[in-house]
Amino acid sequence: MRAIKLTDTRSGELRELEPRDPGRVGIYACGPTVYSRIHVGNARPFVLFSVLKRFLEHCGYEVTLVVNVTDVNDKIYDAAAAQGVSSAQLAAEMTEHYRADTDALALGRPDEEPLASQSMAAIIDYISALVDSGHAYESQGDVYFRVRSDPLYGSLSNRRPDDMDQGEGVEGAERKEDPLDFALWKARKPGEDTFWDSPWGPGRPGWHIECSAMAEEVLGVGFDIHGGGSDLIFPHHENEAAQTRAARGTELAQLWVHNGMIQATGEKMAKSVGNIAPLADVVAEHGREAVVMYLLGGHYRQPLAFSESELHDAARRVQRIREAARPLDVDAESPQDMREHVDAFFDALANDFNTPAALDALFKWVREANRRGGAGGDRVGGADLREMLAVLGLESVLADAAGADAAGEADAGSLELLRARERARAERDYAAADALREQLGERGWEIRDGPDGPELIRRT
Repeated sequence: MRAIKLTDTRSGELRELEPRDPGRVGIYACGPTVYSRIHVGNARPFVLFSVLKRFLEHCGYEVTLVVNVTDVNDKIYDAAAAQGVSSAQLAAEMTEHYRADTDALALGRPDEEPLASQSMAAIIDYISALVDSGHAYESQGDVYFRVRSDPLYGSLSNRRPDDMDQGEGVEGAERKEDPLDFALWKARKPGEDTFWDSPWGPGRPGWHIECSAMAEEVLGVGFDIHGGGSDLIFPHHENEAAQTRAARGTELAQLWVHNGMIQATGEKMAKSVGNIAPLADVVAEHGREAVVMYLLGGHYRQPLAFSESELHDAARRVQRIREAARPLDVDAESPQDMREHVDAFFDALANDFNTPAALDALFKWVREANRRGGAGGDRVGGADLREMLAVLGLESVLADAAGADAAGEADAGSLELLRARERARAERDYAAADALREQLGERGWEIRDGPDGPELIRRT
């Protein structure tokens, strides 16, 4: 099998993937806390790890991708109270929205999507093991992890324990042996309508222990890749790693792989900041192919700027592929000398999952196909293009191109341009509207106003 390397957050080094079970790869990626609809920033890890799974499967691995749903959390209690609904109801509704919103990306579902609320027995057993071993202690119905009992604490985030703040504020400070300790179990508070019985009294788990238990329940310990956003490195993933070392005597995961944040208005896109772009709205406006192309357009470890221009650029890149694919027979092989671009595509993904370099190789293939087709020379087959697009989750671009030719109907990219033109006209940006009309003309369409609004008619 192809050697695949990823940057490991703990060591800071590019490390080769060496599966615990030969031929099989287990991936756990932290999913959303479901107290509101997800935004584009939440979608980045979903897309990245879904596409990483596709790539690994292309390389011959059997892959199990686990993406949890955190449906027990302080934020859910607070949001539910503000809306006057039960926390269980809000979590269930937002979980369904999350699934529908990510279904619209058409990348498939993770193999397992455990819910914290349905993993309570495993969570309580995990906490009990930590208490029994002396790594945790009960205090007035709460249970806390003794951070200083783990000599490797801080090794994931590369921080000194004395410089850390768990972010729990003053809550429970008087019940902790050490301010650095963090909550594994929280006693029920007045107004909390969802709770579970435990050896320490009624309550619910802390955030960090939920993921340790859910990951282990599906993948066991020592699985291959633990992923998530870089904002989770500390305290969430640091605490997950410490809990597992303390309870199981080994590491939770071999590689810790983190993606950079989506940045809007110069800072991380976050609900708390108020600079979010709901995923459902962005997909509805720009199309799922453009959103996937945008999210793969930057290296996963780096921040990614969010703007309308970035999404329009991604849509144009999708359209370039669609136009190149239209004359191709996607079942036919390409000339052998074009295979170098395909090899470069997969080499880039194998080298720290470098999607920008992979896309660069793909577009070199597209340019070469256009050059040869335009010169009336070689008949270029599209099987190579289909192979690359399938790994990226963009194989639907080929179906769009084929459908447009077969039915004489406008393809998705042209319809997006038409919608953009109508928005420009509504905003009285007539120069932009004219430019969009010209782009449609270059693609063989003219705009006619009908009783149901403007429509595209193929030029003859």
